[in-house]
Amino acid sequence: MASESAAPSPAWPSHAGVGRCAAAPTALQELRRLHSSPRGLTDAEAEARLADIGENVLPEARTPSWSRRFARGLRDPFTTVLLCLGLVSATVSAWGTACVILALVVVSCVLRATGEYRADRSMAALRDLVATTATVLRRPDPDRPSQEREAPAAELVPGDVIRLAPGDLVPADVRLLRTHGLTVHQAALTGESAPVAKYALDAPAPAEAGPFEQPHLCFQGSSVATGGGTALVLETGARTRFARAHGAPARREASAFERTVHGISWVLIRFMLLTPPLVLMANATLRDRGLETLPFAVAVAVGLTPEMLPVIVTTCLARGARLLARTHGVIVKRLPALHDLGAVDVLCLDKTGTLSEDRPVVERALDGTGRDSPEVLHQAATAAWWTLQLADLPAPDALDEALLDAADGSWEAYEGVAVVPFDPVRRLATAVVRGGLGTHTLLVKGAAEAVLERCALEPDERERLLELAAREARDGLRVVAIATGDRPARTRPYTPADERGLAFRGFVTFRDALAPTASRALRDLAARGVTVRVLTGDHPGTAARVCRDLGLDSGDVRTAGAADDHTATVVARCTPEDKARIVTALRRAGHTVGFLGDGVNDVPALYAADVGIAPRGAVDVARESADVVLAYKDLTAIDHAVAAGRHSSGNIATYLRVTLSSNLGNVVAMLAAGLLLPFLPMLPAQVLVQNLCFDAAQLAFAHDRPAPAVLTRPTVLRPRGLLRFITGFGLLNAVADLATFGVLAVSLYGPDALDDEAVFHSAWFTENLLTQALVMVLLRSGRSLAEGRAPGPVARAAGVLAAVALLLPFTPLGATLGLIALPVGYYLLLAAVLALYALALWAVRARYERRCAANDDHP
Repeated sequence: MASESAAPSPAWPSHAGVGRCAAAPTALQELRRLHSSPRGLTDAEAEARLADIGENVLPEARTPSWSRRFARGLRDPFTTVLLCLGLVSATVSAWGTACVILALVVVSCVLRATGEYRADRSMAALRDLVATTATVLRRPDPDRPSQEREAPAAELVPGDVIRLAPGDLVPADVRLLRTHGLTVHQAALTGESAPVAKYALDAPAPAEAGPFEQPHLCFQGSSVATGGGTALVLETGARTRFARAHGAPARREASAFERTVHGISWVLIRFMLLTPPLVLMANATLRDRGLETLPFAVAVAVGLTPEMLPVIVTTCLARGARLLARTHGVIVKRLPALHDLGAVDVLCLDKTGTLSEDRPVVERALDGTGRDSPEVLHQAATAAWWTLQLADLPAPDALDEALLDAADGSWEAYEGVAVVPFDPVRRLATAVVRGGLGTHTLLVKGAAEAVLERCALEPDERERLLELAAREARDGLRVVAIATGDRPARTRPYTPADERGLAFRGFVTFRDALAPTASRALRDLAARGVTVRVLTGDHPGTAARVCRDLGLDSGDVRTAGAADDHTATVVARCTPEDKARIVTALRRAGHTVGFLGDGVNDVPALYAADVGIAPRGAVDVARESADVVLAYKDLTAIDHAVAAGRHSSGNIATYLRVTLSSNLGNVVAMLAAGLLLPFLPMLPAQVLVQNLCFDAAQLAFAHDRPAPAVLTRPTVLRPRGLLRFITGFGLLNAVADLATFGVLAVSLYGPDALDDEAVFHSAWFTENLLTQALVMVLLRSGRSLAEGRAPGPVARAAGVLAAVALLLPFTPLGATLGLIALPVGYYLLLAAVLALYALALWAVRARYERRCAANDDHP
């Protein structure tokens, strides 16, 4: 063994590969590698190593400042489009347009940065799964004996020897040197709900399984359930497995919202890049006009752009996020994640804590023939009670608590004498109670194999009982066997050697307690078109049983690594890498995926999903990795969040459909009129004022209430579907505009009336705003004329827009813009044209929605 006073190495070799190498080192080799001994380090050695490698703390998570978030908003594709248009407007001296666009960009970025910054402040919390103190063996100098002392966990270094006791949090990645009945909870690392037995091994076997299945290793983020032990610290600080999760790579693939934004942005960019050159070339060729039409061409391009889109998007998402936080305790850390929630069609989650509570309940007690037996439950509860009373455990065992809840006080007639505590190696515990005159009765409960091995049974009978236990286990139940034995009363201690020649009594089976709201939440999610996939580290049978009890069709339960496991409803024995791989496969198959996780083992999948969801009680690294944080790990909260996401996304989608189809119709009509008329169809100032009025009215979409049908399906904006929609309805809008030209020319004023520019400009300005008001009301998805409720914000805004269209030509501002009052007869003909347009729009929309419903295809 290395000298006690050996100086610490200036650079400590990484232990990241422990559990994966072909020949794992022995405990002695680990002590030599770390220049330590079973007596621990000296104070001088510990201080030197602490100075060399740093404190045992998690890496600090950096929260972007408000200014950084504002700058990030400027890189949004829609915002970039607007900035480019503002630059072009300034280039042609359209300063009014440039100022309006700049104001919209600033407002949008301020809203987004403020919402996300507020969410970050709401997320401030302590890292509740990192130990603060530890019991460590230290020596003042090499020649003096070791002393146990409580030291801050931050001061632990590789080579330290620590003590673990019931209830302790494991402060670092450690190797066990000695143990007694040690079990640990490592659900935060693996997702397994049951405590895992851990024990020291001098020469571990080759690590074919993952490191978390190695019995001699414990990791930061786990906690001691029972027993205790002595352990050697292998890794601290940023080199622990818990801490390395903080360094998970940033999201590599775009989320659903980002993909949507990118696709629609490129559609708009193509249109805007084509429009000004087309206007210039057409006017130069057919009307012999030159650069004097450039301001008009830029105004047309601006008219095609949904200038209010960043403001509408941010306002919709911010309102939805505030409502969720206020009413359901759901914090949306990244505003676009609310849109992603609305688009989710597959929700992946773990079983424990979501579908089931983290506690077992008794399913039934049965005798050796498989019949129900209250006596077996009574004996098991008596054993549990006296084990808890006499073993001095820090907290009741979960199975014992379940037995006591089910037995309802039936153990009180017995007097406890002694106990042989549970040992993870022999896998059973024994309570000794006073029996008849001069006798003690042993009540032994534990794993079926371990108990039956100690019973006086014929081999055939033992095999039959093992098969009975296996059948219950395959049905997703945990099985505990009960046996008894009478011994002469004595005063000397009882030992495991007394657990022989027992009489088998029966089995008690346990199932996971179901989360009270899970069944209804699953039905609600299914009604919204969200498919739930269960990715768990538990046994396949246990996961399948919970799903069946909740009414969720588990289908063909598969274990991780099976072919096409991403298509299964339940995938068991999942590692963190398996969860991330399955989520990625689902996304590549075209799904929008949400993932709910709360442990370190869930972090890769939280990054891989379109939207990562974590409860407030999750480990800190999971909360930091998530996009949405729930007040409680409850599927009902997710259902509310999905509904809020669809509410916001539905309003954004409606705005896009309405504004882009209307804008496209106007642009087509302007281009056609510009080629047919001897003058510009509308002055640049009139185009910009018209756009400003329409954009201001469309702010109402941020406060609209979507139709119920919008909340029953994922709201995914598909660029191709959106392009088909705006093309079809935009051309219909253009036809209405051109029909107005014809009515104006032939019916009201005669063939020569089009030479009057002021009349034409005023007539088209009024007609255009009125058609846009109609489009706002009639193109809202799922709405009918007979809704039977008071006008909403969109209807009121459309009414104000129509009033502006009719009244503005009569005002001084209208005269400044070159608008004049029109004869009364025009308005009668205009009403007829608008009525025909409304009927055509309604009929085309109804046909379009029937076709979409038949093909399950929505833009």
